[in-house]
Amino acid sequence: MSDAGKKPTAKAAAKEAPAKAAAKTTKPKAEGAATSAFSKPLTPSKELAAVVGATPIPRTEVVKKVWDYIKKHKLQNEANKREILADEKLKAVFGVDKVTMFEMNKYIAKHLH
Repeated sequence: MSDAGKKPTAKAAAKEAPAKAAAKTTKPKAEGAATSAFSKPLTPSKELAAVVGATPIPRTEVVKKVWDYIKKHKLQNEANKREILADEKLKAVFGVDKVTMFEMNKYIAKHLH
């Protein structure tokens, strides 16, 4: 009986999978090119700078620093952790007393230039 009519076994397919994955190549990124718009340093407004500092930093770092600030000052609602209760510094950024963690980025974006 020839092997032409047989289906490959799972074991045989597993041996071939790494070879197929290794065959895929990615195009190297140009030196100095930003990986995305998220990693581009942006200057925070004076209101946001009170929380994250005044030096230009990427959007991802801004969000990280805002979360660090929220946790350090215990500004999450204990009953609903998705809700942030703004103190005076965050009220200047958000413009409201409380926001959900999903709304937070919308307000932060308005303070990055």
